[in-house]
Order: sequence, then C-alpha cells, then structure tokens
Amino acid sequence: MAPYTMPMHETISGNLGSAVTDHGAALLQVAEEIAAHHDLPSLFQGLAQCLPEVAPFDFVGLVLHDAAKHVMKVHVLETAEARRVTRSLDGLEIPMKDSASAWVWEQQQPILIPSLAEETRFHVGMDALRGIGVQSVCFFPLTTAMRRLGAIGFGSVKPFAFDEGSVTFLHQVAKLVAVAVDNVLHHQDLAHDRDRLRLLLEVNNAVVSHLDLDQLFPAVSACLRRVIQHDGSSLLLCDEATGRWRIHVLDFDRNESFIEEGRIEESTQSPSCLAITTGKVALFGERELLAMAGTSPCAQDLLDRGLKSFCSIPLLSRNHALGALNVGRRRDAGFDPDDVQLLGQVAQQIAIAVENALAFREIAALKDTLAKEKVYLEEEIQTAYNFEEIVGDSRALKQVLKQVQTVAATDSTVLILGETGSGKELIARALHNLSDRRERTFVKLNCAAIPTGLLESELFGHEKGAFTGAIATKIGRFELADRGTIFLDEVGEIPLELQVKLLRVLQEQEFERLGSTRTMRVNVRVIAATNRDLGQMVDEQKFRSDLYYRLKVFPVTVPPLRERVEDIPVLVRHFVQKFASRMKKRIESVPADAMRVLQAYGWPGNVRELENFVERAVILSSGSELFVPAAELKRPALPPNGSATTLEEAERDHILKALRETNWVIGGSSGAAARLGMKRTTLQSKMQKLGIARPV
Repeated sequence: MAPYTMPMHETISGNLGSAVTDHGAALLQVAEEIAAHHDLPSLFQGLAQCLPEVAPFDFVGLVLHDAAKHVMKVHVLETAEARRVTRSLDGLEIPMKDSASAWVWEQQQPILIPSLAEETRFHVGMDALRGIGVQSVCFFPLTTAMRRLGAIGFGSVKPFAFDEGSVTFLHQVAKLVAVAVDNVLHHQDLAHDRDRLRLLLEVNNAVVSHLDLDQLFPAVSACLRRVIQHDGSSLLLCDEATGRWRIHVLDFDRNESFIEEGRIEESTQSPSCLAITTGKVALFGERELLAMAGTSPCAQDLLDRGLKSFCSIPLLSRNHALGALNVGRRRDAGFDPDDVQLLGQVAQQIAIAVENALAFREIAALKDTLAKEKVYLEEEIQTAYNFEEIVGDSRALKQVLKQVQTVAATDSTVLILGETGSGKELIARALHNLSDRRERTFVKLNCAAIPTGLLESELFGHEKGAFTGAIATKIGRFELADRGTIFLDEVGEIPLELQVKLLRVLQEQEFERLGSTRTMRVNVRVIAATNRDLGQMVDEQKFRSDLYYRLKVFPVTVPPLRERVEDIPVLVRHFVQKFASRMKKRIESVPADAMRVLQAYGWPGNVRELENFVERAVILSSGSELFVPAAELKRPALPPNGSATTLEEAERDHILKALRETNWVIGGSSGAAARLGMKRTTLQSKMQKLGIARPV
C-alpha cells in the first residue's frame, strides 16, 4: 500500500485529535520547553517530557541526516511505557535507499503510513517499528531556512491513528522541533569550533614555550585529547642525516610514556612510513593493521595494545617530512574528515615546533662548540710556537709549497714527513689556510704527548661515567674539528688498538664517544705528520698497513734545515726581529762572521733549534749588534741517516781542536798554526772562511 502524503482529504479515526483542545497553547508550551536546551541529549529529554502532554503519541523519533556517512541516524524520544521496547532503535543507522525518513528528507514532504501491516514501499526500518508494536506512523521534514536536518516520526500502536487535524498540528510541532534542533546543532558547531580553536591556541602556546621536544609532545597530546577522543598518541621524528628515528609514545589507558630510537632502514614497514613517504595522511583500521602485522613489528605492536583505528599525519616542512604525528583508538570508529583536518592543523604547528627545537638544539650545540673552540684556541695561542708564516726562499722549500698549493684545495688526506723541528705544523696550517675550510677550526693533537689510555678520549670524546674520573661529557678533537681540519702530529705513536677506530673515521667519517652507542658523524679533513718511517713500522707490524696507505694519499716531505742553508739568514733575521720586539731590545745587525757560523752548523734540531738559539743570542746581546755564542755550536751532529761529515766539516773540527789545545794562541812556536803545520796568515784565512771565531 502506498503511503499518503500531505495534503490529505481522508477521514481517519481521531483519538489523537480529540486530545488536543488548544493547538496554539500547546505549541507555545513546546516552544518554551525546548528553547533553553543547548545540546541534543537534553533537548531530546525535554521533548520527551513535553510532547506527550500536548500530543498523546506512543512513539516519536528524530532521524537526523549524517553527512559524513550519508545515512539517517535514529534518536528515539522515549515515553515511560515505550522505554524498554524502543531502546534497541536508539542510534540505529538507516541506509538512504528504501527509507521513509530519507524520502522525507530528500523530497521535503511529510508522509503518512496509516497501517504498517499494509506498507510495501519502504522496507528499511519498518520491521523495527513493527517489532515495537507501532502500527501507524507519520514523518515530517525537519527543515529550517538554513539547512535540511532530517525527519521526525510519530508512531501509534493503533492503525489509522492520525486524522487530518492531528497531522496538521504535528507538522507545526515538527517546525518548532526543527528550529530547536538547528539551534542546538548550531550551538554545538560553535562550541566545537571554539574547542578546536582553543586547542590550536594551546598547541601554539606549547610550541612557543617548549623548545625541548620531550616536553613539547606530552603538552600537545594532553590538549589534543580534550578535543579528539583517542587512547594513545606518538610523535615520530626521522633524521635522514644520521639515518635514525626517534619516537615518543603516550599510552593513556596503560599510563605509559616511553621514548625509543632506531635506524630508519630497520623500520621501513611501519604504518607511519606511508604518511612520511607520501606526505599525506594515512588511515588504518583493524583489517589494514592485521594485513601489515606479518611484515611490520610496529603494526603488530599497535594490535597488541588493542588499537583498532590508527591515523598518521606527516609533519611537513617545505615539502619535506620531518616525521609523523600518530593517534590511535581502541574502538573501530575510525577518524572522520573533521578529525583528520584538525589533526592536520595540529601537525603543522608541531612541524614548526620540531623545526624550532632542532634549530635551537643546533644553535646550542654550535654555541657549546664555539665556547670550547675558544678555550682550545686560547690554549693554542699560549702553547704554539707562534710562527707568523713560513720563512724562506730556497728551492727545496719552494717545491714543498708548490705541493701544498696543489693539494690544499682538495679534501684529500695529507701525510707530512720530516725531521723533528722542520716545520711540519706550519705546512699543516698552510694547507688549512689555503683550503675551503679556512673559516672553520684548525685543531691539532700531538699523539705522542697524550698517555695511551687517554688518547681515545682526546680524539673521540667520552660520555659522563664512561670510566673512572669521567665526571662530565667531553667533546673530542674530531667533533671540535667538524667542517674544519684536524692535524694529528706524531701519528706513528698511536697504538695499534686505536688505529682501527681512526681508520673508520677516515673512511666513514663517523665514530662513537667512549661509553656511548650513538654514532656521531663529522666532516673533517685529516692532516697527519710524523718523523718516523711508517713504511718500516708496517714491515715490523707496529703500524697497520691499511691505515698507512689511507694516510699516505698525498705525502709531503719537509726538507731539513741543512738542505736549505740559503734560508738561514732570512730565518735568523726573522727570529731576531721577533724576540727583540718581545724583549724590547733594538738589534739592528747580525755580524757576517756570525752568520757564516750559523750557516756552517748542521742544525740537527732544524728550525726549532735555530729559533731557540737565536732567542738565547738576543738575550745575551746588549748592543745593537746580535751576539752569537758560536762556541755553543760544536761540531754538527750527524744527520739522521748516520752519514760521515764533509771534508770542510772535518777540517773545521781539526782547526777548532788545535785552537782549544793552545788556548786560542795562533802564532809562535807553540801556537795552533805551528801545531797544524801552516803559516799564521794561512790559518787566519781558513778560520775566516770556516766561520771560526774565538768565544768571548
């Protein structure tokens, strides 16, 4: 039987119409009762109390359209008599097809079904009404000037219970109810928007006031939970530079909070990875989590925690995902578009907070590093030899400087070879100053000056408590030299057990501090120096061959001072000026005889020995001429290879011996000339040629 629609011209028994004596007063009573309600439950309760007094029905239900799901959702207004039987209908979701309430909502016309026993058009929901004893029903659209809300249905346990007068009256009641429902929904929308704006404001305040991510996330999650129901949340951060992830998890029901870390390649199958890699929100139900559980320990962990709905929102920064905000529920209700939109807005603010926190952490680390660099550089100023520049113009030195200029622009490892005191550190500094790293730190370490047990800590640093006496975290020289240059002097003194770790830094540019499992990555150029024969040490198994060849990418050999004699006058004048200025003395010249003596000496200690000797000469000088204590320059030491002295050196030693034995008496029968078998004038000429002068 087809339903009747308004207007109706059919006479129906009117037990409902006889109960209504004053429709105007009844409508006013309904309006007054429902005007003060601001939420649907209290409105429904008010309607359930007032409507039976003005319209004695057996059943009334509001059926509101759910736009998100596109279904009609039943809200039953129970009477005391019908409460038991109508409870099963409350909250029922009715599909749009073949539904009387959906038809009324779509067509915006009331509909009357005089007898459900004869109804054949609408199948959905009719059986439920028959199941609670309803035999006749009429539906009216709930519509205001602003929107279509749904429908309201009145039912009776008697067939043909509604006459034309009662239908007209109930239509007026429906209009009042529509306005009341619209007001409540509008109020709820405003409250909903207010709560969400308040949440975003609280999140923004948290972003501004918390630069520590471990403090930020619990504050954000607490705000979020008041607006969106969820049982747990997490903040996952990924650092592509280090290849690691870090997650902060909050489980509200279990009252748990913990932080975990791991490598990115170990967790590429986690649900959050989909959001991070695509840059879009990823939603998972229990079915999707079960499908992933076989290959994803993370998905299995979510299921073990009882989660049935999971939402992951990427934290985007300039189209780059910093990580993900994750929210989970233990009920399989999913997340509606409104929830997802809000979570997206929160994620945007968290992404800003993460950027700020990472920037703050980097600035703090740089500030700490700069402070340590300042202390380190102040120590360097106090302890360095303070050479202003490389002094000399000899051919041998020019060849070395040409090699330095060639390799400086690269980041290749350089091995500087040369005797003690020959200026290997100056060559290393020149390499750094000519490179692209010159604006960063030049860090040096004499490997022979540090006890073996502390050398690893000096190189790589240590954590607090790593060993007895480690009362604070220490940054190693490699960290200090990040993006700069590290100079390892006397590299041949590094013990074998530490050479493996140094090799790893050279190859991978990464290491761990003592007492830490966290891998540190650096960008450091390594310059090494030694006065030892590393090749021979490799043959004697005192130095690793792989480390030797890794260091010997570009070897530079600094010539000893005896091979650049022509540089000695320039070096002497440089050192005289340096020390005379420091001691506030005015020394204007160096005697030619003294300079010849200095050039004739072999200088086994190389430039360092010459510098120390000139400093002593400046101290002893009292006039404007440098006094050179030539007597201190005894026969030149044999060069390191053990070769014999030259004929000139042997002649000089022989003459000096004769002069000392005769107490520097040259002429006469007992003088040095007679003892040497030569004329006095000849001996004097040779002494001048060889730079021999009587000590003062």
